[in-house]
Parts: sequence; C-alpha cells; structure tokens
Amino acid sequence: MSLLTAGIQAFIGLGSNLDNPVRQILVARTDIAGLDGNEEIAFSPLYTSRPVGPQQQPDYINAVMAIRTRLPAQDLLQRLQQIENAHGRIRTVRWGARTLDLDLLLYGQDIIHDPNLTVPHPEMARRAFVLYPLADIAGADLYIAGCGRLGELLAACPPEGLQRLPA
Repeated sequence: MSLLTAGIQAFIGLGSNLDNPVRQILVARTDIAGLDGNEEIAFSPLYTSRPVGPQQQPDYINAVMAIRTRLPAQDLLQRLQQIENAHGRIRTVRWGARTLDLDLLLYGQDIIHDPNLTVPHPEMARRAFVLYPLADIAGADLYIAGCGRLGELLAACPPEGLQRLPA
C-alpha cells in the first residue's frame, strides 16, 4: 500500500534566514521527504518575509510542505528537530536568526497540547508567511481544527512584507 493511501496528512512550515536560506529550505525538503514513513504530497512556492521578533536580522525565506506520514506526531517532531540540528540550528534567542526552522503546523485534524508540541501551531493563524504558502498547496477551504477555514484566516491576515519568489 502506498503511503499516499495510508498515514496522516501533515503540514510543515519551513523557514531560514542564515547560510544560504534558499538552499537550506530545499535541502530540508529533501530531508523531510526522505524520512522513513514520510512521502511528500506538495511543496509551496518560496516566499520572503520580514523577521518576527528582533529586526536586526536578515529577511526569511519561507515555504510550507504537505506530507503523508506514518510517524506519530511526537516522533515526527523529533525527526524535524534532528534535521534542524543537522543544518546547524542553534537555539539561543527567541525568534532570532536561524539556519533552519521546521514547525509542525498541522497533523491531520488532531489538536495536540503536549509540553513539547502544540498542533495546530499556536501562532500560524497570525502569520502570513505560514498562511499564504499553506493556501498555495491546500486551498482556502482547508479546515484548521480550532481555528476555522484557511480562507477566513487569510482574510484577517494581510500579506504585509510577504513576497512570493519567482519559480
């Protein structure tokens, strides 16, 4: 049975603003798809966005990836953190510059409130750099548990400072 007919659909936010961010995102895409139990469904266009938090850092490159996974949510999170670490991620300043940031945005329609993981991602409804790439691959009708339809979230979150990169 193909992974496309088994497992959970999950969405992952990818971001980088250090050490060739476009390359960081594209290599991370391959790394995520290559995890045992994962299969890529879709990948959004790349976007540039201003940083959240400290402004004395470079702009970010962002994307969203849809996968089908057989990994439990906590295991998927752990593997994503391993990929971040392999890309040189250092966690020192909250919302500071980083080589790679991977966020588990959605895991099916599950609502998860664990000490290490909150799904849907708690900030996604207010972040254009998540919502617009997500809409590119999932459509405005996507229902986000606890938040509503993606189209409604987009209407409340203008794309200020967000720019889609040419393909």
